Amino acid sequence: MRLRRLCGAVALAVTLGASHAGPPAPSPAAAQTVRVQPSADQVPANLLRLSIEFATLIEGPVLPRLALLRPDGKPLAQPFLEQELWSPNGRILTVLLHPGRVKTGLNAREVLGPILVDGDDVTLTLDDHPIQHWRVGPVDTRGPAVSAWRLSSVHAASRQTLVVTLDDAIDGREADYIAIADPQGRRVRGQALLNDGERTWAFTPHAPWHAGEYRLIARGTLEDPSGNRLGGRFETPADSPATAPADVALAFTVGSAPSSASAHRP
Repeated sequence: MRLRRLCGAVALAVTLGASHAGPPAPSPAAAQTVRVQPSADQVPANLLRLSIEFATLIEGPVLPRLALLRPDGKPLAQPFLEQELWSPNGRILTVLLHPGRVKTGLNAREVLGPILVDGDDVTLTLDDHPIQHWRVGPVDTRGPAVSAWRLSSVHAASRQTLVVTLDDAIDGREADYIAIADPQGRRVRGQALLNDGERTWAFTPHAPWHAGEYRLIARGTLEDPSGNRLGGRFETPADSPATAPADVALAFTVGSAPSSASAHRP
């Protein structure tokens, strides 16, 4: 899978436990945190990556300033791969949980154990300040299933938002891995957003819809936060034959009235 793509615990615990002290002032970096993804309250035990968006450019390495804390304030040992993956604009950092501890059967997992365990509660901190909390759920090895996605109705002569309810969360950095093709096969320009813990894809076209047959296309390399992609799984054995990623399409109709719009597989 795409591993190349594939971010002070005690001091925090003491501060939170000291009744005479007020809450610590956020560090400059923590205060500038715009969003952490996955943004849902729960993540799978085999979570592979997370991303942090900052309002401005951050100077220096960020990874040494991150930690995953247990409820007692103790940090998880060595949870991250020592690599910082930054977006082209330098404001979004993608961090990999160590793949050798996420994937079963590897030496790092045998020696250090898995990073997350079903039933855990963990808090992501930056400079000892909490920026995201998650409950840990069961391992998820299914991958996105486009056939289970549900499309809302939209009608012609409007810029109504098309809302796609996904079968489960996808990677928060992959909103643009889903696109709309118009009746002539051209990409429809607009704004795409992931909402509801990255379980809903919302697309608002720049120009009004025209009546006709459209296609929603999911890129074959689309992945969930655990590295499972369309038609492929992160847990696939290394000696398994490689399969080329294939795009998947859903057809839907834009009619002249909301009641005439429908969605179906081609």
